[in-house]
Amino acid sequence: MRSTSNGRSAYIPALIVYGLLFYAAWSVMELVLDPPLKAAISNEVLYAFVKDGIIKNIVWTLPAVLLVRQFDGEVLVRLHDLFSVRVKWLHYLPVFVFLILWAIASPLLSGDFKINETFGWPSIVITLFVGITEEMVFRGWLLNLTAAKWNKWLAVGVNAVMFLLIHFPCWIADGRFAAIMSSFSFVSILILSVIFSVSFLKSKSILVPIALHMLWDLLGFMFF
Repeated sequence: MRSTSNGRSAYIPALIVYGLLFYAAWSVMELVLDPPLKAAISNEVLYAFVKDGIIKNIVWTLPAVLLVRQFDGEVLVRLHDLFSVRVKWLHYLPVFVFLILWAIASPLLSGDFKINETFGWPSIVITLFVGITEEMVFRGWLLNLTAAKWNKWLAVGVNAVMFLLIHFPCWIADGRFAAIMSSFSFVSILILSVIFSVSFLKSKSILVPIALHMLWDLLGFMFF
């Protein structure tokens, strides 16, 4: 059923309320709750599973799924079609190849190409869950709704900025914020967001950006 309020679409107040609660909740998680959580769970695999597999799915994925369901008549792709397996994967092979080449070329050009010695099961656990949680929020929910209401490129651009902003609490907590901003390496987040967004709009399936996101994170853990 189409979600309305007094005969008018309720998507704008829904987006505002969701955005405020979502960014506030995850900022508190990263800046306040994460340090004691990490101290309490010494096993890195278990810590990654608890934070990215349990907490992040509760804070990110579950509300996004419920909101897509609530606004099912207003989104670009309805909930039951989001995870469609009717994807022509060969059409997106060049994008997968591009991400692989980018991930390898970046450290090569900087003269710092090497396999990350810390790569292991914690990285794999994070890769599996982050692609799902982040894509469900930013492409499956936010872009899915705004692209149905706004100019497509405006929706993609706003989505890219929002995707960048959600990384700020993590970078601040890790002490990397100033270095990332001053080096302009944050631009890669904007570019990746556009790639994920366009792949979603073209495929009409959340599976494509999830797969691309997982690949990028896996490559990032291996080489960056």
